Amino acid sequence: MAEKKEKLPFMLYKGYPLVRCGNNIYYGDPKDPFVIFIQILETDDSHDALPTKVSVELLSTDEKVPIFERSQKRGEKTSLYEALDIGQIWLQRALAKKG
Repeated sequence: MAEKKEKLPFMLYKGYPLVRCGNNIYYGDPKDPFVIFIQILETDDSHDALPTKVSVELLSTDEKVPIFERSQKRGEKTSLYEALDIGQIWLQRALAKKG
């Protein structure tokens, strides 16, 4: 008999949850000390509306820290792939330092 696969509540990208709401994307586990916040700022005029300007930010999930002080790193990229790529590097390094 075939085993049932456990359904994950979120899509995973390279082992971390990836959640999108409109033009905002959160990458990482909110239980970890850091997550990546990606915001699509501009898209091209094509049928697929590909992102052409994307903001990427490493955020602390510590609720004791005021929201405006949670940003650890910030940058802008020209594609969603570049933002996810640098975001994953920032997230892994930050979690390695904390853990």
